[in-house]
Amino acid sequence: MREATTHELSAQALAFLRQFAAHGTTTLEVKTGYGLNLEDELKTLRVVRRLRRLCPLELAPTLLAAHMVPPEYESRPKAYVDLIRKRLVPAVARAKLAEFVDCFCDRGAFTLRECRQVLEAGLRHGLLPRVHAEQLTRSRAAQMAVRLGAASADHLDHVTRVDIDTLARSNVVATLLPGSNFHLGLADYPPARRLIEAGAIVALATDFNPGTSPTLNMQFILSLACSAMRMTPAETISAATINAAYALRRADRLGSLETGKEADLIVMDVWDYREIPYYFAWNHCVMTVKRGRVIFDRRDEP
Repeated sequence: MREATTHELSAQALAFLRQFAAHGTTTLEVKTGYGLNLEDELKTLRVVRRLRRLCPLELAPTLLAAHMVPPEYESRPKAYVDLIRKRLVPAVARAKLAEFVDCFCDRGAFTLRECRQVLEAGLRHGLLPRVHAEQLTRSRAAQMAVRLGAASADHLDHVTRVDIDTLARSNVVATLLPGSNFHLGLADYPPARRLIEAGAIVALATDFNPGTSPTLNMQFILSLACSAMRMTPAETISAATINAAYALRRADRLGSLETGKEADLIVMDVWDYREIPYYFAWNHCVMTVKRGRVIFDRRDEP
């Protein structure tokens, strides 16, 4: 990331975004978190801003500088946290480069206190929190997400009953990412059924990233949610549409086909909606429409 030019990053991202559209995605969150210094985190967000002008998909940018402690700060993580909250967050906010701020709260990443400092700095500058919570261990980050009014708590593999009840009483979206569990060969998946039955808002996402979830096929994520997390096909579609739109604070205009909302829709080559997750790892999408305009049509493909 640090060595790549803006042009190289844009070209790579545009190729990925074309594939997202071809698989039926119209809106997605884009996180930083691989530059891990002031210059390269800002560079990443400027690339996202450029992509928002170049591609028809809607991109929601998130500052995830608190992803991992970079090597040069390994012996002094507090200095890196201070860099994020005192210099990077204000710079991002001034330039209006991001909507959200995120933090990976877990063993080997950042502590609960460090994440709270980063997220509170984001809030002071108008960036809505998101949290990587309870992925590898229970860190109590889900509880923090609720206290801070975060848009979402992501992963949630190790939530407890107390965490689930707290999420269920809140507007924080429980965003589950089974693609990373699948790719890492993990036996356990997030407790989707317990979250749904408690009344939590459950969303699904690909978690598309080079380290743990190199898939951009949301249809496959729906299959995993059904087979590994025991969600129904109807629940997975709601989780990938209206609940996901709410997680990005866009449910007022996206996520469902209603009068007054934008015409974002996909056409699938299936007889019944339940076939979408049933035929796993297929791409059923034949047409993707964003804001009423066709952005992908299989008939145009060579």
